[in-house]
Amino acid sequence: MTKRVSILGSTGSIGESTLDLVRRAGEGDIQIVSLTANSNAEKLAAQAIEFGAEFVALSDSANSDVLKSALEGTKTKVGIGPEALVEAASRETDFCMAAIIGAAGLEPTLAAVDQGIHVGLANKECLVCAGDLFMQRVKRKGATLLPVDSEHNAIFQVLERDKPEGVRRLILTASGGPFRDASMDKLRQVSRKDALNHPVWSMGAKISIDSATLMNKGLELIEASYIFDRPSSEIDVVVHPQSIIHSMVEYIDGSVLAQLGSPDMRTPIAYAMGWPDRMAAPVERLDLTKMSGLTFFNPDTEKFPALRLAREALEAGGKAPCVLNAANEIAVAAFLQNQIKFLDIPRIVESALEQHAARSCFKNAPCVVGDILATDEAARATAHEHIVSL
Repeated sequence: MTKRVSILGSTGSIGESTLDLVRRAGEGDIQIVSLTANSNAEKLAAQAIEFGAEFVALSDSANSDVLKSALEGTKTKVGIGPEALVEAASRETDFCMAAIIGAAGLEPTLAAVDQGIHVGLANKECLVCAGDLFMQRVKRKGATLLPVDSEHNAIFQVLERDKPEGVRRLILTASGGPFRDASMDKLRQVSRKDALNHPVWSMGAKISIDSATLMNKGLELIEASYIFDRPSSEIDVVVHPQSIIHSMVEYIDGSVLAQLGSPDMRTPIAYAMGWPDRMAAPVERLDLTKMSGLTFFNPDTEKFPALRLAREALEAGGKAPCVLNAANEIAVAAFLQNQIKFLDIPRIVESALEQHAARSCFKNAPCVVGDILATDEAARATAHEHIVSL
């Protein structure tokens, strides 16, 4: 039976890897229903033509004419604007890959969840911004949430989800990013080019910067807490430079189960898209005999305070993770535009958290999407104010 698949964020690295797997699947096995992009109209049009997409959505209207012209005469329908992303996610499908970066992915991903289908979650911000609401919606609609981040996907594969009482802790691994061995003097001089040069993974600009600051691991910490219903105290982070063990689960009897694999995002994507079965992925096979060693050490939260800030936000609860994420998105964008320095990123995030904690108790958690979006907007404005004041 043909599996109907939609990809939210198809022109990004996760989207392209997903389409690579679709391209390699057997003829007639997968039908692409919807594809979406933020602004890359030319790539989106090329994908739609290659895969015969039924519908495409472009968030940024500035390039709408390019998309419409490229798809003129085809059977692909075109939608423009943020509401079109929701329409794309709402089309009848069996599996939706939610790979829109940032808080912009929240409403489209919720629309996919509302179908009660299998949702591959590559947008960690959905859970960071609205974890309680999001997981309640998943349960109420009967959707199956399949984590695509390599760390959460690894835990999903080795966790005995029907016996949570047997689990002692979750252990997330981090590559440590390009500056894991850097001195503070080096961190003060980090350039945009330096921060984008990840030693292991090939990722988009925003995620690469988050990896360099370790904010990416902080967001994953929050995400893991919601996906697997575990408190902060039962989730540890260790730096593992080789990125071979993608994460681990420790059980109360002392057993530690780990998922290993080459650092290629097509493995977790294939696992999510094929679940509950497995599908082939053209990744480099792991040769244990060629490994010189696997090393682990604790992250340095003095050099990389973003991880500490994320844990504090998770423990504060309520609006704190949403503020953390929004301020970080603004700070990262400013760094990428050479407006601030690398070490300013966590400072701006911490200032936003402190300012919003003073304004209102974080325990007053947003309960509807409108509240979450309002908190997100306010936190972004606060971050902008701090950037201007630097």
